[in-house]
Amino acid sequence: MRFFTVHAAPAIPASVPDAGVAPVEVAKPPVLLREGFSWPAFILGPFWFAWHFLFAPAAAMLALIAAAVLLLPPAVGAVVVLGLHILAGLEARDARRAWFARHGMPAVAVVAAPDLDTAWSRLMRERPDLVRAVP
Repeated sequence: MRFFTVHAAPAIPASVPDAGVAPVEVAKPPVLLREGFSWPAFILGPFWFAWHFLFAPAAAMLALIAAAVLLLPPAVGAVVVLGLHILAGLEARDARRAWFARHGMPAVAVVAAPDLDTAWSRLMRERPDLVRAVP
């Protein structure tokens, strides 16, 4: 069973002049992020971070890789670079969660499901208020 965090923008109340209670609209569709190790981030490293608009971690990782390759002996440099890639795989999804939170889409729910399609189905069933804007 995998866990997915659901990131959604805060609900925006729609203005309805004649109703006593304002209905709620969702500004953007939610995003589901899987918990756990990221193999693409492990393999691609700084390029994965840059692809996901995480430019500070991408630049830091490139600088650390360059420093390890240029300043350390080859055997030690290879171990350090491997360690940096393992760290990237471990922290990649948390970095994306922080990026979404900084850009107005904090984590609002957690869904447990075996795959992404089932997670979307459970989210639609349990929290229809979040998925109203999904095309």
